[in-house]
Amino acid sequence: MSVNSFKVDEKVSVTSKTSTLLRLYRYLLSYRLKIIGVLLIMGVTVTISLINPLLLEEAIDNYIANRNIPGLLKLGAFGLIINALFVILVKLRMYIMSKISNQVLLTIRQELYTHIQKLSFQFFDSRPTGKVLARIIGDVNSLKDVLSNSVTTLIPDFITICCVVLIMVVKNYKLAFAALISLPLMMFGMWFIQTRSHLRWQIHRKKSSNLNAFVHEDLSGIRIIQSFTAEDETSATFDTLLKEHEDSFVKAVKLNDALGPIIDLCWGIGTVSLYFTGVSLLGHENVSVGTLIAFGTYISMFWSPVLNLSNFYNQLITNISGAERIFEIMDTKPDLLDAQNVISLPEIEGEIRFENVSFSYDEDTLVLNDVSFHVEPGETIALVGPTGAGKTTIVNLISRFYDIQSGNIYVDGYNLKDVSIESLRQQMGIMTQDNFLFSGTVKENIRYGKLDATDEEIISAAKAVNAHDFIMKLEKGYDTELKERGNGLSIGQKQLLAFARTMVSMPKILILDEATSSIDTHTELLVQEGIENLLKGRTSFVIAHRLSTIEKADRIFVIDDGGIKEQGNSKSLLAQKGMYYNLYMAQFNS
Repeated sequence: MSVNSFKVDEKVSVTSKTSTLLRLYRYLLSYRLKIIGVLLIMGVTVTISLINPLLLEEAIDNYIANRNIPGLLKLGAFGLIINALFVILVKLRMYIMSKISNQVLLTIRQELYTHIQKLSFQFFDSRPTGKVLARIIGDVNSLKDVLSNSVTTLIPDFITICCVVLIMVVKNYKLAFAALISLPLMMFGMWFIQTRSHLRWQIHRKKSSNLNAFVHEDLSGIRIIQSFTAEDETSATFDTLLKEHEDSFVKAVKLNDALGPIIDLCWGIGTVSLYFTGVSLLGHENVSVGTLIAFGTYISMFWSPVLNLSNFYNQLITNISGAERIFEIMDTKPDLLDAQNVISLPEIEGEIRFENVSFSYDEDTLVLNDVSFHVEPGETIALVGPTGAGKTTIVNLISRFYDIQSGNIYVDGYNLKDVSIESLRQQMGIMTQDNFLFSGTVKENIRYGKLDATDEEIISAAKAVNAHDFIMKLEKGYDTELKERGNGLSIGQKQLLAFARTMVSMPKILILDEATSSIDTHTELLVQEGIENLLKGRTSFVIAHRLSTIEKADRIFVIDDGGIKEQGNSKSLLAQKGMYYNLYMAQFNS
């Protein structure tokens, strides 16, 4: 399994920019009626902008030349009214498109987040959380202007350019040719920049993702950093990543910014060519002053939208890499999926059977090799062995957090691949040594184990694991607001709350992975009493390095080297004087 850290640039699959854009624009189809309204508004505004030069030509050649002041005032009043309407419609168009683009971003972010939640542990094991956050937040936000300007800039400016060229050709094709003589130069400049700019912005996105991943990891481990006075080292790493981020941005933006001067140069060449042709070559007898001024306005109306389109093009090149990164995750298929025609697992007794199960995280090294065992309903199984032997892997496979390479796993005779994942996990209670608590009240954190749990069920579960007394000593008891990750509570208190959260679900199968490692001995005895009363008759898997906690287990599996080396109760295993005996004696002698 390849692991990607903040030190390594992400590998983004190469896709067609056209297909990425079309996929992005499909989100706009849900708002087709509003967009049609925006297009009608733009049709009116484009028409007004095209009429303005003709009004100017009419005013100069017919009204000013003939000293027709009343007619000039009427023409001016008409021009004032339609341009006031122009301003109002432009504001309305921007408001509507801003709302649409925000709604589309909301939809994309929701779809992305929902899809990420369906991905297996292997997806999250292979990349830092910060890089996932960068796609959900930064990359999605980068699409707002692209979506809005695709309608408000791309369409009206393209229509304006086409109409301006048509009007100029109809009025005087020689002047039109002179005004557009620099067009090939502009097209070459755009092609040159486009072929290089997109790659640079992809690199910048990767560097931004690296920086985001480091900051997330650094802040998550700030206690360790301060404990070991490693601030200078982390600051140096941050400075290095920040410099890479800055350099990638400067390289990308330098190339993008070169497009503006190219447009300005072409605009200037076209303007000089227009007036030189109109004045020197054609003469005033062939071209009126009004016509020449109108053409001067039209050439501005041509190059101004071209400049807008070039800025939009830069924006597109800048942000299309964000869309690529978003769609890449959306196209990542969950490697844990319900097969077709799966059934919902009925209420179970808790029988577990492994048949010749083999599993590997990276397809190279087997963690479990041809493992078989059978657990009766209500039986308590303890898993012991050296670190990395495969104890947690076994319980993860029972929960189907990973799929096995070969063999079969059965619960009450049902193959795990034949039942829905949701119906399986709804009947399991899982507590690990990583006791994650959410921001919210104590009551809300316990209820997370069973969303419809009553207050009585929550209190009962807390009492069963000896959490009730310390909860009642908190400022507001069960309504006390917890900080992020439960900061402010002791490690043991966090573990007790996590225990209560597991207990409230009343699982048929209980998995405790080093669940009592941070509880003091006195509290642990009370918790064990609660477990025995609450989970009597329920199948349990207990992973513990502290062997005193598992002496009452029905069976103990000694896991090592990819398999079960010994099994039996504590007394029988001690009598064998094998691996368990050595572990036991080493621990108790120490």
